[in-house]
Amino acid sequence: MANAGYVVTDMSDTLQALAEVLEQRKGADPEGSYVAGLYAQGLDGILKKVGEEAAEVIIAGKGDDDAAVVRETADLWFHTMVLLAARNQKVADVIAELERRFGVSGLQEKQQRSTGEGA
Repeated sequence: MANAGYVVTDMSDTLQALAEVLEQRKGADPEGSYVAGLYAQGLDGILKKVGEEAAEVIIAGKGDDDAAVVRETADLWFHTMVLLAARNQKVADVIAELERRFGVSGLQEKQQRSTGEGA
């Protein structure tokens, strides 16, 4: 992506730049764009790909190759962002949700979700 003319200065810039590219690919020809091809498969195709990538993270996580864990996690994040874009959701919404949870105990956050608080 760095070769696509985007200047990335931090993690949120990277995610935002990728989100913009994914949004642009919605109108692209599926024959010439991997992402447009995913969109053309519809939600079920995208979800299948997210599931495959999640499984690959698990497999890599069980191994000894740290670089594989990073690569597979990048694939999972990428395909999850395709899902967000397909659902017309924004990366900023996910970041806002993570920020909302920051400083909240994981146990407390799970309890809030199960009782409907904070949602």
